[in-house]
Amino acid sequence: MNTQASEAASEIVKWLQTTGLDYGCRIIAAVVILAIGAVAIRIAAKAFEKLLEKTRLGEKSLVAKFLVSVAVKVAWAFLIVIVLGKLGVDVGPIIAGLGVTGFILGFAFQESLGSLAAGLMIAVNKPFKVGDFVSVAGLDGSITALDMMAVTLATPDNRKITIPNKQAWGAPIINFSALDKRRVDLAVSIAYGADITLAKKTALEALAAVPGVLADPAPMAEVKSLDDSAVALTVRAWSKTADYWNVYFTGIQRVKESFDRVGVAIPFPQLDVRVVKAWE
Repeated sequence: MNTQASEAASEIVKWLQTTGLDYGCRIIAAVVILAIGAVAIRIAAKAFEKLLEKTRLGEKSLVAKFLVSVAVKVAWAFLIVIVLGKLGVDVGPIIAGLGVTGFILGFAFQESLGSLAAGLMIAVNKPFKVGDFVSVAGLDGSITALDMMAVTLATPDNRKITIPNKQAWGAPIINFSALDKRRVDLAVSIAYGADITLAKKTALEALAAVPGVLADPAPMAEVKSLDDSAVALTVRAWSKTADYWNVYFTGIQRVKESFDRVGVAIPFPQLDVRVVKAWE
């Protein structure tokens, strides 16, 4: 038993003398390189971010954040390869394997890569920003979050919807908040026996009294069509974007109340039926 213990101790001492000291130095060097590299990456990332802020890319925060993130990940990949090489690991097969793996992952995650590419297009073109009310991929809501992979909406009835950037960029985008003014269209119908001139005058006066209606462009009221049961009017006004819904709802109410006051009738749908009796 003592002989086995002595042989084991002798082997350990021999390993320390021949290999252990060198391996220990390699570990210490790898740890030092890793620590220095981590600090250097952090400093370089901040410097790169400040550099981007001074360029036009700084105005496109998503692009800037994406570029910084990619640069940091690439730097860490190089640092890890250097550390592994310092530990005596053959990094050649690892590098070659990364190339093959990247090719395979490219096929596996092509949908995600498509959303990433679309995210870059959104970041560069900036069709909307956080807080805008938009229609994206056929869905309406306020933008609550943006990143390189998806757009997050909050709907008017307080539902959260996440839309992949590939779908958001691949469909028409309507931004209701982008411009400072919006046109408010009110659909109004009057009876065929009503005075059209009086109805138009009354509608315009009612709109002029609605808070938020702009004087320029001026409100307008015109005959849109002659429908089966009524004369259809198009009544339009302009408002600031933030006042749109207040003008819309208040405008409809004021026009209806004004029509009632002056006697302009808004008819119910009606159908004339003619009965012809066949005499024998």
